[in-house]
Amino acid sequence: MSAEERIGMLEARLYANLVDAAMACMKQLRHNAGLLADLDCYYALATVAREGKYARPVVDESDVIDIRGGRHPVIETMLPAGESYIANDVQLDTKRQQIIIITGPNMAGKSALLRQTALITLMAQMGSFVPAEAARIGIVDKIFTRVGASDNISVGESTFMVEMTEAANIMNNITNRSLVLFDELGRGTSTYDGISIAWSIVEHLHENARAHARTLFATHYHELNEMESLYQRIRNFNVSVLEKDGRIVFLRKLMPGGSEHSFGIHVARLAGMPSSIVKRAEEVLRQLETEKQTEVKRAEAGALGGSNTSGGTQMSFFQLDDPVLSQIRDEILGLDLNNLTPIECLNKLSDIRKILTGK
Repeated sequence: MSAEERIGMLEARLYANLVDAAMACMKQLRHNAGLLADLDCYYALATVAREGKYARPVVDESDVIDIRGGRHPVIETMLPAGESYIANDVQLDTKRQQIIIITGPNMAGKSALLRQTALITLMAQMGSFVPAEAARIGIVDKIFTRVGASDNISVGESTFMVEMTEAANIMNNITNRSLVLFDELGRGTSTYDGISIAWSIVEHLHENARAHARTLFATHYHELNEMESLYQRIRNFNVSVLEKDGRIVFLRKLMPGGSEHSFGIHVARLAGMPSSIVKRAEEVLRQLETEKQTEVKRAEAGALGGSNTSGGTQMSFFQLDDPVLSQIRDEILGLDLNNLTPIECLNKLSDIRKILTGK
């Protein structure tokens, strides 16, 4: 072997050794960088926990989420000097208080309450102290949220379509250890459609035999407050406000019981809406509330066989002056439901259909 060939071999070997050394060095650097990143993360969490007076949570195998004096870790750092965050308690489980329906006005803090519950749960399970006086978190496998309003113009999806798609994904994937957060579900469509969808989703979450997912459901649909009396594990709460001299003060405290007011006009005033618009909105609101009360009274009177409600929007089926409907009424009132067989019921329905179609 010539001298030049030996030199070439030595150069190749030296280059390979340098590459191996560089690779080993890079591997060690990456390892050290990872350790420094972990240290930085732990130091940041410890610093925030110390400065924010966070509590050490208990994470266990139970089905309980019990947060005492919980706070939003971001919002509380953005408050003006001298102003303290209004802490709130949240208790959920799968046996007694599975679903909390939260009502209250805009800007009262409903959305912040939902978000802080999710953040505290997530922080506890990642090993961090949490912004609360105390917290017990039964292990959560999934946190589902339907919060905010947005459309997807690129694929032609409206705000409501996006909302329903996300809600459907939640309904199809919940487990008994899931945490579900809904904020104003159904607001992207008409009032009655929205109420119907919201009601049926809450009902499904309660009645689903496969999974009793712990749920916070914030809404302006006060009709949902009725569900507490109908379902065993549903509870009503409201974010309280103080109304004084026609104005409201946000107390931001979660209290038992439902709210019957949204105070939307007050919020419009706070936003700087022209006074003429606010005044007109108050007049329209009073008119609509009066009409609603009148309709309710008429419906109640009609149900008791009272005055004629033909002038209202909710007309009794049995008060319509139509001979065909009167005949159907007589057919239905003459049924002895306790003694009818299934076949006889079908035959009666067929007779009623013949009356309607004339065939």
